[in-house]
Order: sequence, then C-alpha cells, then structure tokens
Amino acid sequence: MTVELRVLESEQWDEWFSTLERAFGSAVWPVEEREFDRGVTEFSRSIAAWDGAEVVGTAGAFSFRMAVPGGAVVPAAGVTMVSVASTHRRRGLLTSMMRRQLDEVHELGEPLAVLTASEPAIYGRYGYEVATRQTTLEVDTLRAGLTVPAGADGVTLRFADPEKALAACEEVYARRVPTRPGMLERRPNWERKGVLDPEAFRDGASKLLCVVAERDGEVRGYTRYAVKSSWNAAGPDGTVVLRDLEALDPDTYAALWRYLFGIDLTCRITARNRPADDPVLHLVDDVRRCGVRVREGLLLRPVEVGAALSARTYAAPLDVVLEVSDPFCPWNEGRWRLGGDAKGATCERTTDAADLALSVRELGAAYLGDVSLTALARAGRVRELRQGALREAAVAFGGDVAPWLPHGF
Repeated sequence: MTVELRVLESEQWDEWFSTLERAFGSAVWPVEEREFDRGVTEFSRSIAAWDGAEVVGTAGAFSFRMAVPGGAVVPAAGVTMVSVASTHRRRGLLTSMMRRQLDEVHELGEPLAVLTASEPAIYGRYGYEVATRQTTLEVDTLRAGLTVPAGADGVTLRFADPEKALAACEEVYARRVPTRPGMLERRPNWERKGVLDPEAFRDGASKLLCVVAERDGEVRGYTRYAVKSSWNAAGPDGTVVLRDLEALDPDTYAALWRYLFGIDLTCRITARNRPADDPVLHLVDDVRRCGVRVREGLLLRPVEVGAALSARTYAAPLDVVLEVSDPFCPWNEGRWRLGGDAKGATCERTTDAADLALSVRELGAAYLGDVSLTALARAGRVRELRQGALREAAVAFGGDVAPWLPHGF
C-alpha cells in the first residue's frame, strides 16, 4: 500500500472529519456538533491515513477514565472516529490503524481500550468484546402505572435553564460515576455533550428542557428531556423524549420519573439509552407497557491484562491462574495468577498450571461484571482446567449493578 499513517494536524481536521462523514453515509454533522467534536479532539492521539494528498482513513482516541467494579476510576483509551474510505476497503488499512493505536495505548500504560461500534462484529478480531448493555424504552404512560416510595413527596422539582444548571447537574453526575462500572469521568469540555441541542437532531421535538430535583436546598438529581407534540382523532398524543436522568437516592429518582409520567398532553416516554437494570422497571406495574429492548453498549479490550485485572475488586475471594490468548497484543499472552476480593486484587505472571483458558475477548466481556464466565464457558469460549475454578471465577467477576455507558463518544 502507498497509504501513510500520520498524526493529525489541527489544520487538517476539517478534511479528516469530512472523510469520516462520508464513510457514515455522507451525513453532515450540525455546526454545534462539529464544534464540539473539534474541541474535544486529542490531535496527538488522532490518526490520519493519507493516500497522496487525500485522507482515506481516520481513527482517534480520548484519554478517558472509567469506573470499574469496586469504584476505582481507571485510565481507558476511548477509541473513536474510526473510518476507512470505501475506495480503500479490504487492503488492511483498518488493521494498520488498530495496530498503531493499540501499540500507543500499550506505550502509555493505559490498561483498557473501549469503544462504541456501528458494526460490533468488526472489532472482535482486535480483541474487543461487548461489556455493557443499554436498554431502549417506550413507556405507555396511559397504561403503565407508577408506584413511588413515600419519600418522593419530600423532593422539590423546579425548571432550570440547561446551561445555567449544568454545574449542579455535573456535580450529581460526578457522584454517580463510582457507583456504576462503565460510567466515564467527565474530562474538560465533555460536560457540554449533555446540553448540545442542534435543531437538526430534534426530529420535531421541542428544545432541550431541564428539571432539577432538590431536598433541603441540595440538588439531588436532574432530568433533561424534550417534548414532541402530536394530536390524533382521539386528542393529544405527545411524546416525552428522555435524554438524561440521574439521581443520588431512590426518592429523588422516583420523583423525577413521576414528573415525566405526568407531563400534560403526552402519552408515552421514549428513552434510547438506559441501564439494563434501570430501577424504573421495578416502579411500573406493567413492564410489558414499557417496550423494553436491549442491545450492546460499550465494547472493551484489556490492553494490559495484569494492570486491568488488578484495578478492579471482586465479589468473592478469588485465586485462579488464567491462560490468556491474545494474538493481536502478544504481550498479554501466557499465564496470569489473579488473586483478590472485595478489598483489592493483584494479577501477575506465573508459571503455575492454568485453571481456566480463555482469550482476551472473554476477559473483556466479563471485566465489568455484565457477562458471566459460566455463560461464556457454555458457549465453548472458556475452558475449565481445574474443577471448581469456573464457578469461583464467575462468582468473583460478577457485579451487583449492571455496567452502563451513559453516552457515546
């Protein structure tokens, strides 16, 4: 190939981003979205593939920190903006960019790489696997009843300008991050993603609205949403389009949902990305009226197996030797002794006999606690080499809350 991979220069960004837009069906991002994306681009971590004077491939990474089981917030490379021009497919260009990118993540010592994918099947060959799920809801608020705890009556709700309330909402979000694996600590400027509201993306809905929940003068939660008005022969048929809802306690959480259920002239709530174990599913009296659908969310790859497995805690005492295969990042290949419990963990090289054999993809799937190692073993993807080791590891890797990525990147 004559294609050359280079670090992106700031003056090349428009051409680089236009290549990405063309790869995604020539969709043109609204000005507000383009300005945000340019503002958060880390140029030193962005790759441009050049064929002569033309950009034919793009890839980038964000220097994120992500919550893992146990509450630690761990460095994670957020892989993003990946595309290959249709004129240059099936020439190994994507593999070349993934090779360079993971080598750089390895050099930086970041234990994890994460991404969201338009086509998840592409990334398995590079060691990524689905590690979180997201739930889509379409709640029929006329037929699904909602029961809230008595304490919800003590929560005060008020309208707020989304921009002016941003700092208070971000304080709530920051307190939520350690409580759910997969959530991202906000880097500078990333707080603005939650209030971006280009008209081109509203699909006929109102501008972004915000309601803040308080108790004793303290902000305890918030919701951001829009209302899409509609009428039919029977009367109002509006939709509440939920963007965000975060709360620090069950009473506040329930009070915010009760508010959304009761918005005048609406009969449904739609939400595109909620946790797989969203408590609202236990507040409604008829979950069939919630239109629940589940799909993949975050894809995760351990880049440094020892550091990644040492960074999280485990639900039960664990002492197991893992035989790990990782042909794309061979520095992870071999046997690792993982020992840990709810207080901490260590994971180091060993020559001891292996208890379980698996690839780095299975480790990525199980890492945040969403996918059971037992389920993977039943699919033939994990081999038990010492009797009892599979159950021990599966219980220890499990979590008490579903991991969740609240927004894309």
